Amino acid sequence: MAIWLTKDSKVIVQGMTGSEGSKHTRRMLAAGTNVVGGVNPRKAGTTVDFDGTELPVFASVADAMKDTGADVTVIFVPPQFTKAAVVEAIDAGIDLAVVITEGVPVHDTAAFWAYNVAKGERTRIIGPNCPGIASPGASNAGIIPADITGAGRIGLVSKSGTLTYQMMYELRDIGFSTCVGIGGDPIIGTTHIDALAAFEADPETEAIVMIGEIGGDAEERAAEFIKANVTKPVVGYIAGFTAPPGKTMGHAGAIISGSAGTADAKKAALEAVGVKVGKTPTETAELMRELMSGR
Repeated sequence: MAIWLTKDSKVIVQGMTGSEGSKHTRRMLAAGTNVVGGVNPRKAGTTVDFDGTELPVFASVADAMKDTGADVTVIFVPPQFTKAAVVEAIDAGIDLAVVITEGVPVHDTAAFWAYNVAKGERTRIIGPNCPGIASPGASNAGIIPADITGAGRIGLVSKSGTLTYQMMYELRDIGFSTCVGIGGDPIIGTTHIDALAAFEADPETEAIVMIGEIGGDAEERAAEFIKANVTKPVVGYIAGFTAPPGKTMGHAGAIISGSAGTADAKKAALEAVGVKVGKTPTETAELMRELMSGR
C-alpha cells in the first residue's frame, strides 16, 4: 500500500520542457512513474522524447487531465510563475499537486493555499520547496532519488529534503510504504499531521518516522495529534540541536524565541506522547530498526 501516490497514479509535469522539469521527468520515468504528459502553453501540441518515450505537451492542466486522465501534477516552474501554476491545477480539480519550486514568495503560497481552501481543498498540495513524494517500487513524483530504498513497512514524513534521503538510505533494509517531503517553508500545503493521519489509516504502514526542524510549533502540534489519534509507533528526529538560539536558520526561516521552537522543546513534546526521538539521523534509524525487529 501507499498514501496519495500509487502505481496507478497518472502524473503530468508543469514545466516539463524546462531544464529542471525535463531532467526530473526523465528520472521519474526511469523510476517507473506513469508520467503521461507535460504542460507548457507555448509548446502545446508538440511532443518530447525521453529516451524513446514520447510525451505530449498540453496547453493546460485541464487539457492534460481530459486527454490522459492525469490525477497528479508535479510543478517545476520558476518562483514568479508558481502561484499561477498551482491555481491552474486547483481550477482543473487535480487530486494531487506536488510543488517542487524553491523561493516561492510566502504571500504567493498564502494566496494559492487560501484559494484551495475556498475551493473546498479538492486538491492536495505538497510543498512548495519540497522534494516531493515517493512510494518505492510504485511511483515517484518529484526529485527524491528512486534507488536508495525499496518498498517496505515504514511511512516517512519530513520537512527536510536531504534528511528524507538519508533516512530512506539508513532504513533501506526495511523499506518504506511512502516517503513524503513536505517542505520547510513557513506556509506549506500538506503538514506532518496530514501525513500522520494518512499513515495511521494505511493498513500496510506499520510504523512512522517523522523528521522536523527548529522553529515554529508544527512538531508540538503533531505531538498533540499523535497522542489523540495515532496508534502506530512513531520515531522522530529534529534537525537543529546545535543551532545557536536567536539565529535565523535555513530554509524553514526558523527563529527560536525562548524555549518555543527549539529542538529540545520539540523533542520533549514528542517524547511526552511516547515518540522516541534520536539525537542524530543514524540514531533515529537505529531506534526504528529496534522497534521493527520485534514486529
